[in-house]
Amino acid sequence: MTTYSVMDALLASPENPLPEHKRERQLVMMFEALNNLEKAPEPTRQDWERVNDVVLLMDALLGMKVVQDPDGLIGDAADALGKASERAVNGKPIRLDGPGLQSVRNILTDYAEVLSALPARTMIQAHRKAEHAAAKLMKRRK
Repeated sequence: MTTYSVMDALLASPENPLPEHKRERQLVMMFEALNNLEKAPEPTRQDWERVNDVVLLMDALLGMKVVQDPDGLIGDAADALGKASERAVNGKPIRLDGPGLQSVRNILTDYAEVLSALPARTMIQAHRKAEHAAAKLMKRRK
C-alpha cells in the first residue's frame, strides 16, 4: 500500500508546498527517529525506516533532477544506514557511526529545507518513487 496515489499527485499544488501541518508532522517524526538512532537504548526498526525513507526521498528528488548532491551525501547517508542495518542483523542495536550520523543529519536538514520550498506535487511524486524504491529493497531482503 502506498501513502499517495497518482490522483493525489495530480491534485496536489504544482506551486505551493505541502500544508504546514503535514510538513511539521514529517519533520518531527524524522528527527525523533534520528535522535533515537543516536541516543535511545534500543532504537527500533521503525526509527531506521523513518530515517531511511528521508534518504530515499532525497535520492528520488535527485533522480528527478530537482536537487543536486555534489558532495555525495545521499550515498554516504545510504551507506551509513546500510551499516546500521547490518549491525541489527548481527544482534547489535541499530546505530550510526560518527561520520554516518553526520551524513544522515545533513540529509535530514537538507530535506527539511526542500520540504518547505518545493511544490506539494513534486514532493508527492518523490514520495511515490521513494516508496517504490523501499519496496524493492524489502523484496531483495526476503
